Amino acid sequence: MMMKELYLSREQTGISRTELEDMIDRMLDQFPVLRRVLIIPPDYTRCYSYAGPITRIIYRKLEERFGDGIHTDVMPALGTHMPMSEEELDRFFGDVVPRERILVHHWQTDTVRLGYVPAEVCAEISGGLFPEQIDVEVNHLLVDGGYDVIFSVGQVVPHEVVGMANYSKNIFVGTGGREMINKSHMLSAICGMEKALGVTDSPARKLYDYAQQHFVDGKIPMVYLQTVTTNDGDDVTLRGLFIGESRKPFEYAAALSQELNIVHVEKRAKKVVTYLEPTELKTTWVGNKGVYRTRMIIEDGGELLVLAPGVRAFGENEEMDKMTRTYGYTGTEHILELYRQGVFEGRLMAAAHLMQGSSEGRFTITYATKPELMSKEEIESVGYRWADYDEITKRYDPASLKEGWNTLPDGEEIYYVGTPAVGLWKCDD
Repeated sequence: MMMKELYLSREQTGISRTELEDMIDRMLDQFPVLRRVLIIPPDYTRCYSYAGPITRIIYRKLEERFGDGIHTDVMPALGTHMPMSEEELDRFFGDVVPRERILVHHWQTDTVRLGYVPAEVCAEISGGLFPEQIDVEVNHLLVDGGYDVIFSVGQVVPHEVVGMANYSKNIFVGTGGREMINKSHMLSAICGMEKALGVTDSPARKLYDYAQQHFVDGKIPMVYLQTVTTNDGDDVTLRGLFIGESRKPFEYAAALSQELNIVHVEKRAKKVVTYLEPTELKTTWVGNKGVYRTRMIIEDGGELLVLAPGVRAFGENEEMDKMTRTYGYTGTEHILELYRQGVFEGRLMAAAHLMQGSSEGRFTITYATKPELMSKEEIESVGYRWADYDEITKRYDPASLKEGWNTLPDGEEIYYVGTPAVGLWKCDD
């Protein structure tokens, strides 16, 4: 019997702490007997998701309800990202979740195969562009960990691969293995990122839906908690929370996120400036959200300036860092040619990332880094322009720029995006 699903949106005021706690109480009331629970929140690259507070509340309430009779683990949905640092764990989970209960997902070694998405299904989804079978893999603990229920907590927001993030992506990528991560990203990239951004039923979403329907529904005791948030100055506001086992919570959350997290800009900008928060985005692998989420408002021949004071590497792991340094952000045509030659065998997500990180020659991309963390030579070696962060912020100071259009003292007009990870900016021309 399916649980009673819970939906709450507060578009104007935000969801209060009392309302949030009541929602979680009503969810847990439907599970009167629990012994082993797994919570899967995102990692710190989703620090605006409100998943940290929600994870802490669930963990605390389980202890209050069941005392020593409950064992609760927390496994951040790392995907290929680096494990969370002690500082990030402190910020996300505080002293509520003991460190020994935090599990690290190793995408290369910890997975089990549930089945596969047939090649003919992938061909249909991709319009014939990617007719390959894709194995469906998840962390083995989702299958053999003995959990009575698994709570997947995550933020629905426009996304470059899946159109609208979260729901089953949190599982098949966040706790997934090499083949699903690689091939789903490549399928999406070949189909075209700008056709997916902000779209609920994107090609990658249809792929994850197939896997969810055939290998999770009725087989793994999964409950999804889908958040919609906005970043208001220094504060993150929870605008919607949608809880349930079906796809419906995702659909409601996606509709709300499309309303709140997509900014429609009336004209394209000659220059867009975006800022990567240094504790959140430390590599171009995740920092290129500044490229993906703003590219649809940049003029042909324009410039994107990415202020990246925390960026210190290209990939989130050594393998992907090396692939980026070797092949660079050199455009879809070049990367696809290398792909056809077998260069990216077993590493298709690197090819997808390099394709998506290119402007295809339509505009220039300048990364402003601190040279002691990422040098001019390194940035230019992958096909981007470089600027010294400390020097260029004398002109483009994120502390003095406001969201949206800014006119500088000499008359230059720019469009500023302070937190690219929380939205999508589109010009509907």
